[in-house]
Amino acid sequence: MIGRFFKFVDRALTFFEEWTLFITVMVALVALFFNVILRYGFNYSLTWSEELVREVIIYTTLIGCSAAVKNRSMIKIDASVQLFPKMKVPLTFFSNLVTLIFSVMVLYLGWKLAALQVQTMQKTIILQIPLVYIFAILPLMGAMMLIRILQVFYEDIAELRAGRKTE
Repeated sequence: MIGRFFKFVDRALTFFEEWTLFITVMVALVALFFNVILRYGFNYSLTWSEELVREVIIYTTLIGCSAAVKNRSMIKIDASVQLFPKMKVPLTFFSNLVTLIFSVMVLYLGWKLAALQVQTMQKTIILQIPLVYIFAILPLMGAMMLIRILQVFYEDIAELRAGRKTE
């Protein structure tokens, strides 16, 4: 039952991550391409393209954290696992626990930062995008990472149980 739920959530989050990352990167790429053409071909520059690219970099970095948790490609120090192979399972669970705590902190603090942006009604300088949209990515990332790390915990526990049954 839980496995089905995580498979459904995995498909939904993967669809969201892949398509939004693809669309935002393509929009930034097109904007930068036209800015380069205009700058070097017509001696005219788009003032908003650099700001758009900066916002896309922020978005792709934060949403990419969720995909990194799913693919188990978060930055880790694996020298300790190589030195002490029997510690692999406890160290993996510790690493996942730290990621879980981090995701909860980002969710909570990101929510507070987004709420602060609602109060101050600040906007980006050139595009005039309300900063609440930029800061709302933080709690979104925290929630997505939280779901992904719970999914990883479930997979690890299921793998351990399957390993013990076969032994």
